[in-house]
Amino acid sequence: MESSLFSILLPTTALLAGGVIGLAFGAIQDSAKRRYERLQQQGKFKSGWAATPGSFRRVAYLLVALALVQFLFPMFFAQGGVSQWCVSGGVVIGYGLSLYRELRRRISHPL
Repeated sequence: MESSLFSILLPTTALLAGGVIGLAFGAIQDSAKRRYERLQQQGKFKSGWAATPGSFRRVAYLLVALALVQFLFPMFFAQGGVSQWCVSGGVVIGYGLSLYRELRRRISHPL
């Protein structure tokens, strides 16, 4: 009984952990995008390169978060099980939800 409960709980927890990472990354990206849109409207950009500062840092934070999950929860990645794919799927679902919300916002409030 304990083994079957663990085999259900582990992928679910991995999916949730990945989802939290994906949602957090999406929220950070969205706040940066809004900030840069505001700066662009104010005319504070001197060049096109000024529109994307910090993007490398945000991606680095995403990779650090994924590495932390891998080190803090090694059971998700043991023996190449399904749980490692659940973490990745959770990141995709979480970030996808962020992108979907942005799409819905743009459709409901066109420029």
